[in-house]
Amino acid sequence: MLALEDGRVFRGEGIGAPAETTGEVVFNTAMTGYQEVLSDPSYCGQILTFTYPLIGNYGVNDEDWESDRLRAQGMVCRDLCEVPSSWRSRGTLHDLLAARGVPGLSGVDTRALTRHLRDRGTMRGCLSTLSTDADELVDKARASPPMAGLALADLVTCAAPYWWGEHGACEVQPAADRDRPLVAVLDFGVKWNILRRLRAEGFRVRVLPARTPAADARAFSPDGLLLSNGPGDPEPLDFAIATARELVRELPTLGICLGHQLLGLAFGATTSKLKFGHRGANHPVIDRRTGAVEVTSQNHGFMVDADTLPEGEFELTHFSGNDRTLEGMVHRTLPVFSCQYHPEAAPGPHDSRPWFRAFADAVARRRGDARRLGPAGGTR
Repeated sequence: MLALEDGRVFRGEGIGAPAETTGEVVFNTAMTGYQEVLSDPSYCGQILTFTYPLIGNYGVNDEDWESDRLRAQGMVCRDLCEVPSSWRSRGTLHDLLAARGVPGLSGVDTRALTRHLRDRGTMRGCLSTLSTDADELVDKARASPPMAGLALADLVTCAAPYWWGEHGACEVQPAADRDRPLVAVLDFGVKWNILRRLRAEGFRVRVLPARTPAADARAFSPDGLLLSNGPGDPEPLDFAIATARELVRELPTLGICLGHQLLGLAFGATTSKLKFGHRGANHPVIDRRTGAVEVTSQNHGFMVDADTLPEGEFELTHFSGNDRTLEGMVHRTLPVFSCQYHPEAAPGPHDSRPWFRAFADAVARRRGDARRLGPAGGTR
């Protein structure tokens, strides 16, 4: 049973782990990518509903992880495929959920649930595969903390700095990467594909815990800074805002998703919570400079209030094609860029790559490189 804080109850068949959990109930409109979505740290604290009716049809594998564990609190779907078909499959989604302690429901009228959340906004819920006492579960949903005001970066950040090499995380800097420019990534819940994309653009990648102060980040002598995605409300992350405010005056900086919101806060803007957020792999974003429309992957429940940014300091470059909220901005005098969506994802499939290229070019200019490093560590 899934019970919402407003008293609405949805029943289904229990899948995954025999467990009970609470969280903000949200919906994702992507047709594929369920393993990546469930392992995205930005879903920490949320119960995830998939609007696409058939989930699990290609199984799960060892390559499609975006972190080292499942991050969503629970999962809701219409139909769960029990016999996946893919040469990459190493098991079923049900078995993965069960092994990782995540409960779920199938057989739910997800269209009705999604319409309810769309009309009334995301809300707290309690998902249980142990109890069907509706009143008890509604009470537990109401007792759980609201997402507004909730700081979650400490739950998903790395415990210690690490390098990102060709085959993933490593303790020692890869010898082959030593001539590459160094990017420091402040990890508020970073997706692994962001790290893969940075390395593909020719960078050395050093990932730092969320609470790394500016002085410690500066000690690595980075050539650029990336503020990562992550879960929760950006406003309580005063430590991250302070670090960003100090380092953006020194380093080319790219902010992604939560990192975009933190940049806005660092420059004096405010953020606010969206009614039901943007989550999926099919969201249109308009580049107001060219009129081009990008097909983007998104996962956020907060936004930068565009009219609170310092007047004239940023060029507001990208807006949502659905609700006209701010999706991208470029500082007019500093090499500082940020986008609300996920340029490392590929629904377009290459629509959003210019963000990484612009960042790489800014780092190259700072280093005085005649030509910036290319994907293989060469030049172009």
